[in-house]
Amino acid sequence: VNGKPLLQRNIEYLQQYGIRDVIVNVHHFADQVDQAIVEHDGWGSNLLVSDERDELLETGGGLLKAKDFFDPGKRFITCNADFLTDLDIQQLLAFHEQQRALVSFGVTNRASSRNLLFDAGGRLSGWRNNSTGQERISIPGTEQVPKAYSCVVVFEYDIFRLMEEKGFSGKFSLIDVYLALAAEHRIMGYDHSGGKLVDVGRPESVAVAEGLFP
Repeated sequence: VNGKPLLQRNIEYLQQYGIRDVIVNVHHFADQVDQAIVEHDGWGSNLLVSDERDELLETGGGLLKAKDFFDPGKRFITCNADFLTDLDIQQLLAFHEQQRALVSFGVTNRASSRNLLFDAGGRLSGWRNNSTGQERISIPGTEQVPKAYSCVVVFEYDIFRLMEEKGFSGKFSLIDVYLALAAEHRIMGYDHSGGKLVDVGRPESVAVAEGLFP
C-alpha cells in the first residue's frame, strides 16, 4: 500500500502507541517475511517469529502456538496484518479496563457477510452468517446488535488457560473461542465506527487503502 508492506504498516501503527515488542506468525511466503524482517531490522521494533510453515493454524491456533513468547500474566494486543485502521489503541485499552473485560476488540457498523452480535451494553452475545442465516447464540434472551469485527484485540493473559480448559488445540478460530467463553466472561466490542478501516485481503481493496493511508 503506497510502497509499504502491510506488515511494516502494522508495526508502525503499534509503534505509535509505544508497542515495540511484536510476535509475527508466518506461513505463506514465510521465507520472504523472514528476509524482510532481517533486511529492515524489524522496522525499529523487536520482532520474534512464530513459525507455522508446517500448518496454518488460523487465528486461535496461531495465538495458542505463540503462547511461550508472551510474558505470563501480562495483557497483550493482537492485530491482523491484512487490516489497516486508525483505531485508537489507548482508547481501546481504557475501554477494556473500564469494562473489566477478558477480551475487548474493535467493531464497526460496516456491512459484512458475518457479524458478531452484542447486547445493548456492548457485550458479545452471539454470531450470525448473513449469507446463510446461521446463528450461534452464546447469551440467549438479550438484544442482538450486529457489528463487524475490526481485528484489533486486547487480551488478558488468562485467555491461554481458558482456551486449554475448553479443549481448544491445533487449528481453530478465535471467533469460536469468543463464542465459547462469552456466557461466562466479559468479551466486549469497542465501537469505533467512523474511523478508518480497510480489509486489504482483497486486491480490489488496495486502491481504497492507498486513498486512506498515504
